Amino acid sequence: MTRHDEHSADIYSLDELSALSGVSKRTIRYYIQLGLVDRPAGETRAARYGPTHTEQLARIRRLSEDGLSLDRIRAVQQESNQDRELLAYRSGTVETWTRLFVADGIELGLNPQRAQLSAEGLRSLIQGVLDLCQDIRRKESHGTDPDGSPG
Repeated sequence: MTRHDEHSADIYSLDELSALSGVSKRTIRYYIQLGLVDRPAGETRAARYGPTHTEQLARIRRLSEDGLSLDRIRAVQQESNQDRELLAYRSGTVETWTRLFVADGIELGLNPQRAQLSAEGLRSLIQGVLDLCQDIRRKESHGTDPDGSPG
C-alpha cells in the first residue's frame, strides 16, 4: 500500500482499497455509482482512495450485516450527514423545541428536526406518549402496576 509521511493520510489504489476492505472492486464502483461511497480523487487508474472510503465501506458492511437494504443504508447516511450539520451549533444559532404537556406535572420537550421525526412520526410519538400515560394512570387507579401485577 502506498504510504506517505506520518503527517499525511494513507492513500490507496482501487486494488488496495478492495484488498483492505474485503469488498470487490466491482462492488466499490457500484457503491460509488449509488452515492454510498464518495468518489475518489482522480480518475481511472490515477484514482486514489483514503481513510474516508475505508470507513464508508466498513459502515456499509455493518449496516448490511444488520439486514439493512442499500436504500435504507443511503437514508441512514443522509440522516448522519444531517446530524453532523445539526450538531454544528454556532453562536447565534436558533433552535425550535416542541413542548408536550402530557398531564399535570408531566411535560415532554423535543426537537423534531434533531430527532429526525417527520410530521407523521411526531404525531405518532405524541399519541403514543399520551396513550402510555393514560394506560399507566388507569392501571394505577385499579390497584395494579403498569406491568399488570398487583400494586
